[in-house]
Amino acid sequence: MQRILVLYASKMGATKEIAEAIGEQLVARGLHAKVHDVQEVRALDGYDTVVLGSAIYAGRWRPTARWFFHRYRAELTHRRVWLFESGWLGTRPARLSPTAGGRRRAARVGAEPPMVFGGRLDPARATGVLARAMAKRMAGDARDWTEIRAWTDGIADRLIREQAGHGTHT
Repeated sequence: MQRILVLYASKMGATKEIAEAIGEQLVARGLHAKVHDVQEVRALDGYDTVVLGSAIYAGRWRPTARWFFHRYRAELTHRRVWLFESGWLGTRPARLSPTAGGRRRAARVGAEPPMVFGGRLDPARATGVLARAMAKRMAGDARDWTEIRAWTDGIADRLIREQAGHGTHT
């Protein structure tokens, strides 16, 4: 059975909620998935697939996501990996493009470029003077749960097909 580790690096909880929705959708599709903050991971043993997501601030992954990727890069090259980024707010950009760092990390482990999802900025969750001021000015939730489920279903479809091709069933 495919074992999937869904990881996130979140500052105010929006990326965590996306990761939890991904994990729930994978389980609903009959796959075994666990969801954790990247800071909780001590090993990738026992997992065939990793889905890793990071909130994006100033065009960069969260420091904990960058640290995780650096620490586990060699192990990630031996697993199926999907990446996602969350962070844009307001009107959906005409063209969603992953960060340069996200594209570079994907290439390093043989993954597709990261999927880009909208984020959420909630003044009640912001910490620090600068973050609170930005959250008040740009508050909103641009996450599209239908899009997140559809992307997750694509991952599930591929993993289920691969399992069937190897004579195992979920």
